[in-house]
Amino acid sequence: MSTPNILLNVNGIEVIYNHVILVLKGVSLQVPEGRIVALLGGNGAGKTTTLRAVSNLLAGERGEVTKGSIELRGERIEALSTSDMVNRGVIQVMEGRHCFGHLTIEENLMTGAYTRRDGKAAVQATLDKVYAYFPRLKTRRSSQAAYTSGGEQQMCAISRALMANPKMVLLDEPSMSPSRTPTWRCATPTTATSSRTAAS
Repeated sequence: MSTPNILLNVNGIEVIYNHVILVLKGVSLQVPEGRIVALLGGNGAGKTTTLRAVSNLLAGERGEVTKGSIELRGERIEALSTSDMVNRGVIQVMEGRHCFGHLTIEENLMTGAYTRRDGKAAVQATLDKVYAYFPRLKTRRSSQAAYTSGGEQQMCAISRALMANPKMVLLDEPSMSPSRTPTWRCATPTTATSSRTAAS
């Protein structure tokens, strides 16, 4: 069996907040192409910080990677901006069901396709695929997001990431919603194999 290509390589990173608070030390993981990797650990173990390090969202929390390296397809990415990461196909779904409350479900989804340059037909094809993954969203597509359930908002947040046609999606606490069963329906059409990495 051939060895899968490594999409993401995190090698011995250290993260410090406010120049003094050591949050991560010596964290390493690999994400092979076409695989699912889960970070497991209790509250405060550093799972969210690890994801923010990969997507370069640490600066907003006064954090930085001070040691180690992060590579996306062999390219060092620590110095890239978050928008650069999006352009390279790395999308993070933040914890907490972040949606634009004043927009409809479908308008929220279309914001995820903002950076795409492959034409309206390709975007529509992705939208149809998302609605196939989450039929409930199609039913509620004209509803204002603020007036949908927590589970529907979580589905919307994940689907908005998929609308970007990403190479890799980082999900932070994806099951934190009152409606866990429909949220995880997205796993049904997935053919990727999975592995788990414990964060300590």
